[in-house]
Amino acid sequence: MEKDPLSQASDDFPGDSISYQATMETGVSARYMAQASTSDDDLLDITHGGSVSDQPSNGIDGESQQEDIPGLGQYDDFHTIDWQRDIARDRMRHRYIVKKKQESLMDLIRGAHDAWSGWVCVLLVGLTSGVMAGVIDIGATWLTDLKFGICPSAFYLNMEQCCWSSNETVRDISGNCSLWLTWPELIGVSRDSSGGFFLEYISYVSWALLFAALAASLVRMFAPYACGSGIPEIKTILSGFIIRGYLGKWTFLIKSVAIMLAVASGLSLGKEGPMVHMACCIGNILSYMFPKYGRNEAKKREILSAASAAGVSVAFGAPIGGVLFSLEEVSYYFPLKTLWRSFFCALVAAFVLQSINPFGNEHSVLFYVEYNKPWLFFELIPFLFLGIVGGLLGSLFIRANIYWCKFRKTSRLGQYPVIEVIVVACATALFAFPNKYTRMNASELIYLLFTQCGVTNEHDICDYVDRNFTNANHAVPIAMAGPGVTTALWQLSLALVFKMIITIFTFGMKVPAGLFIPSLAMGAIVGRIVGIGMEQFVFSYHDSLPWFFEGKCSQDESCITPGLYAMVGAAAVLGGVTRMTVSLIVIMFELTGGVRYIVPLMAASMASKWVGDALGRMGIYDAHIDLNGYPFLDSKDEFGHTTLAADVMQPQRNEPLAVITQDSTTVAELQQIMKSTDHNGFPVVVSRESQYLVGFVLRRDLLLATDNARARLESLPGSSLCVFTQHVPVVGSGPPPIKLRKIVDLAPITITDQTPMETVVDMFRKLGLRQTLVTHNGRLLGIITKKDVLRHVKHMDNDDPETVLFN
Repeated sequence: MEKDPLSQASDDFPGDSISYQATMETGVSARYMAQASTSDDDLLDITHGGSVSDQPSNGIDGESQQEDIPGLGQYDDFHTIDWQRDIARDRMRHRYIVKKKQESLMDLIRGAHDAWSGWVCVLLVGLTSGVMAGVIDIGATWLTDLKFGICPSAFYLNMEQCCWSSNETVRDISGNCSLWLTWPELIGVSRDSSGGFFLEYISYVSWALLFAALAASLVRMFAPYACGSGIPEIKTILSGFIIRGYLGKWTFLIKSVAIMLAVASGLSLGKEGPMVHMACCIGNILSYMFPKYGRNEAKKREILSAASAAGVSVAFGAPIGGVLFSLEEVSYYFPLKTLWRSFFCALVAAFVLQSINPFGNEHSVLFYVEYNKPWLFFELIPFLFLGIVGGLLGSLFIRANIYWCKFRKTSRLGQYPVIEVIVVACATALFAFPNKYTRMNASELIYLLFTQCGVTNEHDICDYVDRNFTNANHAVPIAMAGPGVTTALWQLSLALVFKMIITIFTFGMKVPAGLFIPSLAMGAIVGRIVGIGMEQFVFSYHDSLPWFFEGKCSQDESCITPGLYAMVGAAAVLGGVTRMTVSLIVIMFELTGGVRYIVPLMAASMASKWVGDALGRMGIYDAHIDLNGYPFLDSKDEFGHTTLAADVMQPQRNEPLAVITQDSTTVAELQQIMKSTDHNGFPVVVSRESQYLVGFVLRRDLLLATDNARARLESLPGSSLCVFTQHVPVVGSGPPPIKLRKIVDLAPITITDQTPMETVVDMFRKLGLRQTLVTHNGRLLGIITKKDVLRHVKHMDNDDPETVLFN
């Protein structure tokens, strides 16, 4: 865990003081040389005793020096990256390549490879993500159907594929046909008998418990990072935080298997959020094939942004929605070239998924609907009502889920993750099976609620009195709701309450769990209920409708489409939970194919966001980032307080400051400073008396440099000077000094103590800073780290600043 770079003093080591003018000249010449350099060698070179390394630079990234000191320029676990430093290193590397291109054919090829490596990388990410999604879709569907029965003629077929060769045109609500045998039928018990129902119940619960226990055990034993949605952590990683192993190959493999098991267990979760995490795992693994991205954390995040777009693209069949999701929801740094690469990556991933065709139809969208009725202007009122309900439900869900997650973290419950998963899976299966709308897969439920009633739709939800279809193309006549619809409304209401409660307990458990599908399901239930209510209102007052129905409802055709209300309700609740707007609307119309209903979706989404923001400013992902104490500085928030940098910097006034002098600190003193403090870096000053700033050096780089010097020499005397200047002082008969100028950042971001914190917070957000140094009249006063900024923002918002755990 990274600590504040400065606070208390180490012992006051005396050092020689030199004139300020001479120091400034040295500093300027050093800065000029650093800026004039076009190779990474000058950034990474560490030589001993002022001697010059005689190894020629034979690689793009200054490989000779990186081989000498492995790990230099990298970051420790749970640390924040330095965006400015990494981007500057990439610019230097690029200038070096451009300069070398004219020298030989090989250098020209290397330059071309460097130019196209970004596109090749996102192409591979898109291809792999598409294959991954296809395998998971097919596997999850087969495992889900395994709870109900098996296809004796070919066990590897799911229920729908098994019934393709059946001549029966009508199947029951579970999709059963004569070729598909339920578990009671395998032992000779009729599925319609009471014994058959009981056996089905037992087999359903047993398979659900087995799948849930397997998923939780895999995560617990092999990849603890494979649990949850992954989107809060992806947001934090893309903002510049390092979580080693979170995007590794084991996390990818275990999450791929566990998400199929978790979805099949019937738990109230989706696979869409985890698909974004898995796509980012693919992006991280493949980026190491290209040193331009693998060795540079800031550049790697461009690939991860494109990968997150591919994840949403394959999860919903929504490539444009994926790009907008990456831009709006997860990405922190999103230059224009990343937008193009994200678009390309999402396109390739969607193309591959469509080629695999896991859903077995001609549509790449998950819930293809075809409404032939336009929406009426008056319907904006119920659509806005759905938006308000969505915002209320979303806020209620966020508060309840965060409360439960806090309880899990602070109680003994958190020590038994596998048992918790098994208990929740058992409760879910026991309560879900009796209600056919909770028994079926959530995706099937959403599709059922989205579809409009017609000749082929014979479910209870379409049981209307005196509604006869003589022609498949005939318009839907308006009719009174029959007993089937009444029963369906009660069952759907119970399903809504059940799904709301069980999802609160499910999201945050130690299994892979997405939130998109449960949110869409809850919203679709609310929307369908409101839609049926509107339809019956129009039927009841058919002959005395007011003028604003424009006469369209005075005919015998039904002018209200309950399925459209389900679609709008789904968008409203998902918007209330995640607080997405633009990307949500695009995902919804790509998901359903309902382009003509963008305005109702937009109205409901905005109403949902306004209501949600009024009740709590954070969406579910931001709330989980806050709960885990990740150092995420949201670029969408505003800091409106009137504090100054002097109020926030560490150490506070009249407290000593841990610093390193530029040419009078010995190796022993340096080791003592690092031993007595746990700071992440140290300012380099001219002398302890003057406190004029020279630069900033990272603790990790100091340790690597001293270890490297110790390895090169037989012994490293404690009296050796550590020199951070261009000119090495004469030491007489003493041991030769270690020259460490090349690891010093000679142009650290500095501010004065009177800088408003509003400006400082903006600098941290927009420049991606790790720390900034605070000066007064040119003298060093203190330092402000990202953790200090986050804690100050929390303090000013009357939150607990101690919840920020990392820097």
